Amino acid sequence: MVTVRPARPEDSEALVAVHLAAIRELGATAYDPDQVDAWAANKDPDGYPVESEDDHFVVATHEGAVVGFGHLASEHREVQAVYVHPDHARAGCGSALLEHLEATARADDLERLTLLSSKNAVDFYERHGWRGLEWVDHESTGGVVLECLRMTKALGHEA
Repeated sequence: MVTVRPARPEDSEALVAVHLAAIRELGATAYDPDQVDAWAANKDPDGYPVESEDDHFVVATHEGAVVGFGHLASEHREVQAVYVHPDHARAGCGSALLEHLEATARADDLERLTLLSSKNAVDFYERHGWRGLEWVDHESTGGVVLECLRMTKALGHEA
């Protein structure tokens, strides 16, 4: 069973491992090797805002191990990241993270969220009610430009 909890500074090495594995395996299904290499470059364990008061940064754990992470920037009304280790892809981990971020946004009285989806993740977001707005060139880490889909979702508030 997957559990979602707030990220902690001691999760930083696991965050890098999840991030790199997801980029290298899942990102490689949609981008060429040079893009994947550049996207995976320069991942810094201190670069994740796990203690930021302005961001909501969570991890998904399975049997105590970090297997995914999500990042919501409420101020910008944007999901910044949902990454899942490939060994746990398509097993509910990404869904649990995304649903948690959306619930957090609702609790913050946000009515709509946006995100930039990598090409390999578009279907995942569409299955969760997100819709595409426009394809954009996004400069990711390592200076690589990735074609991404800007997406949006109206949250609707539950009674």
